[in-house]
Amino acid sequence: MSLSADEIRRMSKEDREKLLKELRTELLKLRSQASMGTLDKPHKIRLTRKNIARILTIEREEELGLRRSEEEKQ
Repeated sequence: MSLSADEIRRMSKEDREKLLKELRTELLKLRSQASMGTLDKPHKIRLTRKNIARILTIEREEELGLRRSEEEKQ
């Protein structure tokens, strides 16, 4: 499942942190499956890495003030 940047921006900071932790755990599982040769869908590794990168990018943008979070807009 690929997340869009807008979906991630609409999430609260706590939800993003929780999702980031889940995605990192999933990535570890996928990598271990790949090393054992039991991974059915190798593209899931790439999607998971991209989702992690999107979350980290959005968090960094908000940290630098490049984009305002949804809460600040209201």
